[in-house]
Amino acid sequence: MNVNLEVVSIPVSDVDRAVEFYRDRLGWRVDIEIKDENSHVVEITPTGDGHASIVFGLPMPAPPGSMRHLELATPDIVAARNEMAERGVDITEVYHGGAAAVFQPEARIPGPDPERNSYESYASFADPDGNGWTLQEVTKRQAGRAPAS
Repeated sequence: MNVNLEVVSIPVSDVDRAVEFYRDRLGWRVDIEIKDENSHVVEITPTGDGHASIVFGLPMPAPPGSMRHLELATPDIVAARNEMAERGVDITEVYHGGAAAVFQPEARIPGPDPERNSYESYASFADPDGNGWTLQEVTKRQAGRAPAS
């Protein structure tokens, strides 16, 4: 079986505010926007080489802000984190400390992993509704994990 994760639904309370955050603050591409008297749905794609997009809109079956640990990968976490902060995103400083650090702030050690090992450095932020995102540094991917074009 050959399948790919293409779209993840993100519950939001205000579609226009979400568009402003994802398009204008994060710089992501709007792929499609459908608006009629009963709904308003937007599909938007991050800036990297992957092929997954997010979709948000109203109506949505989950409560706004209920998503946690949506993960973004970047080859340079310090540069990506700084760019997000410069674009007005309220993002943590870079931290490391193993997988526990993502879910338990008390386990976080300030700064990137000293060896800059892949999958070991993180920063966290949330969209205006509180949907939680984790930025993770991936400099060398495990075998078979590189995005295909």
